Amino acid sequence: MNARHDLIKFIWDKTKAASNEKKHGVSFEEAITVFDDENGRVIFDPDHSEDEDRFVLLGLSSSLKILVVCHCYRKNDSQIRIISARKAIKNETEQYRRHL
Repeated sequence: MNARHDLIKFIWDKTKAASNEKKHGVSFEEAITVFDDENGRVIFDPDHSEDEDRFVLLGLSSSLKILVVCHCYRKNDSQIRIISARKAIKNETEQYRRHL
């Protein structure tokens, strides 16, 4: 699946997106709105970066949910591949709010 969001192109696997929404209740369409959050925090994820550099974005979605979005950059950073998205747990929510 491909989606344009302003100047960034987002890509993801349709099957993975469907299973993610079923498991976590978060669509990848909602997940990409977190990239608009000026208070969002991008954190490198060394534990899951064997084949590619992966990052976690902690931020607020357009539906006002604090989400954790796992992603990587492709094609010289012109594309972002969404890997997973879920609602933040308590300590992640507190971490987000501390940095407002």
